[in-house]
Amino acid sequence: MKILVTGSAGQLGSVTVKHLREHNHEVTGADIISSATTDLLLDIKDKQAVLGATLGYDCIIHMAAIHGKHYELGYPREPFIDTNIYGTLHLLNACIANGIQKFLYISTTSIYGKAMVDENQAVWVTEQLQEQPRDIYDITKQTAEQLCKDYFYKEGLQTSVYRVGRFLPEDDNLKANHRLYRGLDERDGAEALRLALANTFNGFEIFNITSGSPFTEDELALLKHSPIEVIRNHYPNIEQIYKAKNWTLPESIDRVYVSDKAKKYFGYTPKYTFEYLLQH
Repeated sequence: MKILVTGSAGQLGSVTVKHLREHNHEVTGADIISSATTDLLLDIKDKQAVLGATLGYDCIIHMAAIHGKHYELGYPREPFIDTNIYGTLHLLNACIANGIQKFLYISTTSIYGKAMVDENQAVWVTEQLQEQPRDIYDITKQTAEQLCKDYFYKEGLQTSVYRVGRFLPEDDNLKANHRLYRGLDERDGAEALRLALANTFNGFEIFNITSGSPFTEDELALLKHSPIEVIRNHYPNIEQIYKAKNWTLPESIDRVYVSDKAKKYFGYTPKYTFEYLLQH
């Protein structure tokens, strides 16, 4: 398959470009930043440039965005709207104009926002949880998702959305703690997208893509207030393992991301999980 990946200089984008090439896809990486995985310098805010650059592809995997970290840095609202909404719209229109069949949109679990806050228990985060955006980043990602839905049903474009978990640079202890319930290894994210490419969906679909967790819904209250007790039940030697690594277990777990739908629809089975980190 001939694929254009936007945001190819990013953490997930670069890994996805390499991963898809290793599986015999013909991949072009596009970004505004030069990198080893960027073949095409492209500003998705430029409608005409997008139209010309997307000729001849079977699929676009769209990751390029102004991110939550930019909001924390004080970016105004306009760049989020221009890139995350209009940039996505330009790519969707280019798909229709150039006969591209598939459009995979990379969204974020951040979109659930305030819905992930519960004082009494951890929140069980499936795709059915209603989004409650907290800021302009979440708002623009939600809007772009809805654009994808509109193009699926009104234009016949095979769009789908992938809400990826946290994969920010962080120390090994924090990475392991997050991998328990909300994290994602970008290698697993890239594999999820590879698997999804092979599928045609009957309706517009949204998928959580994370490392998963060992937890169950009946453990949510304990996870919020006494997570070590729950973690110990699943990993009896966890305290000894953490002590040997000089790590600290989380004092509270506020959410549990669930990726069961992706497993059901296209066999997504994360490899670089919490257990993987304990062993490496």
